[in-house]
Amino acid sequence: MSRPQSPDRFNEETATYSVRGADAPDLEKGVAAIRNVLKTLPVRPGVYRMHDARGDVLYVGKARALRNRVTNYTQVARLSKRLQRMVAQTRSMTIVTTNNEAEALLLEAQLIKRYRPPYNVLLRDDKSFPYILLRADHAFPRIQKHRGAQKAKGNYYGPFASAGSVTRTLNALQKLFLLRSCSDSFFANRSRPCLLYQIKRCSAPCVGRIDEAGYAELVADAKAFLAGKSTQVQAKLGAAMQQAAETMDFELAAVYRDRLKALTFIQGSQAINAEGVGDADIFALACKAGTMGIQGFFIRGGQNWGHRSFFPTHTEDLSEDEVFASFLMQFYEEVPPPRTILLDRELAEGSLIAEALAEQAKGRVTILQPQRGDRRRLIEQAKRNAEEALERRMAESTTQARILRELADMFELDGPPDRIEVFDNSHIMGTHALGAMVVAGPEGFRKNSYRKFNIRRPETAPGDDFAMMREVFERRFARAKSEDPDREGGDWPDLVLIDGGRGQLNAAMQTLEEIGVEDVALVGVAKGPHHGREGREVFHLMDGRELTLPVNSPVLFYLQRLRDEAHRFAIGAHRQKRAKAIGVSSLDEVPGIGPARKKALLMHFGTAKAVRSASLEDLQKAPGVSRSVAQQVYDFYHAR
Repeated sequence: MSRPQSPDRFNEETATYSVRGADAPDLEKGVAAIRNVLKTLPVRPGVYRMHDARGDVLYVGKARALRNRVTNYTQVARLSKRLQRMVAQTRSMTIVTTNNEAEALLLEAQLIKRYRPPYNVLLRDDKSFPYILLRADHAFPRIQKHRGAQKAKGNYYGPFASAGSVTRTLNALQKLFLLRSCSDSFFANRSRPCLLYQIKRCSAPCVGRIDEAGYAELVADAKAFLAGKSTQVQAKLGAAMQQAAETMDFELAAVYRDRLKALTFIQGSQAINAEGVGDADIFALACKAGTMGIQGFFIRGGQNWGHRSFFPTHTEDLSEDEVFASFLMQFYEEVPPPRTILLDRELAEGSLIAEALAEQAKGRVTILQPQRGDRRRLIEQAKRNAEEALERRMAESTTQARILRELADMFELDGPPDRIEVFDNSHIMGTHALGAMVVAGPEGFRKNSYRKFNIRRPETAPGDDFAMMREVFERRFARAKSEDPDREGGDWPDLVLIDGGRGQLNAAMQTLEEIGVEDVALVGVAKGPHHGREGREVFHLMDGRELTLPVNSPVLFYLQRLRDEAHRFAIGAHRQKRAKAIGVSSLDEVPGIGPARKKALLMHFGTAKAVRSASLEDLQKAPGVSRSVAQQVYDFYHAR
């Protein structure tokens, strides 16, 4: 069976059917477009996409028999209100045939991840899962945290539920197995042990404190432990400690004792007892008042590597089984499936999902619903956690909704804001200046929408906060006006907060007036007369009024949190820009000077300033610098 990405899996170009129509939703036109597709639709497995008049994907679905499945959308009376709205917007369809239903299920998950259609269940989780990587491309392998594509050669252990859980485990593993965590370049240039050796978290192979055979034994023990053989490792360390004590080598015995303590810490930090489970993921779903939450535990080698809560969106009018099945396929689109998946219920498409995941994992995948024993207790614990997480989520959502309603009343908005943008500037005496934008909504911060604006216009004077704000606002809203003039994309803000006082607010208002944007609510957030005292912020409105809030107001706390997040993002971006600039040299501006010649000149003269002031004869004496290159460097500096 072919992979979803393989070229022979399907031929999309030969299986596309399109019917164009008007922009306005029209149920009759939608049904007509679908019926036109049915004329040439095969009775085969595949995936269909519904498009609106602009070509945007409304929905992605899979079918065992495409003709039969798509025909259902023409029987309007049997459709839910949600599906009727979707059909009314449909003007064209894209059909992709596959070899079987399992391939269609995999392709459906890929396309949902790619297009994020508004009528599909969506797993809104933009956080990648971290792994522990034990590299295999060095005589003394490095252990490290890893995210992203698994291209490096070595053993990957995970997924871990969060960066915190993988960091804690990694620190304990360093104490337990004394494996190095430094980069190869750092390792190659050491002349004496680093601090990690002093605090007994590394065996210092960089300076020969352990030979290759001894280090290989540590690596083998680490692999055994991460594979679930912790009892074997514990017995080995206990025997070594006992032998060292018997030979009166108490210092070595203390080392083994500390390693055993680290092992005990890892075993004791498990939130659930998963011994004997092996590699498995455990999921349970909770539903309350139409809101669904899924709790996942990740077990590898019988060890609990953390848990995470998920809250799928677009679940209206859908059954719990439909949401659960869609969640599993989207989740394992990013994460390699384990051999065993434990669920709190039996899914109608469980066998099909297992078949599709087995193709993805290139090995057998079993989906089980435990009825008794230890596995059943794990399911019950996951179910209890799912219910508690859902209750917390709903309580937070209720509080958040109330805050947004109060915010709308306070700033006289048309309704609770769905998108709030916060702007801040960061610079040091005008250098490395940039603007930052953070975005928040009812569900919290939308970090995928954060933006940085490098201040690059020559007319913007260094340190002029008002001019910087004008440049940022012009670039942000001029682009929004050109790309989405009808404001249908959801990227226009309902409220804009500006970190600053009346001057920054006036600069932003003037900029929006010049580009023809008149109906965006702007508010300036400034510290009041008592600087440094929390709760004394003054809110400057567009009509000249100033508002303050009680120091214990939930709305004030929310606005302070938005402002602090903008501060954090702006300062972090400024630090990155400043750190990057440290490695920039004036030699980078000289045409024809690459990294090798730049390094040769700096090694010979010491600094870029010395290169700039060197004579032509001195430049020619630098190793690797020819007469023509020396002339080029000399002319570049002295032509000025």
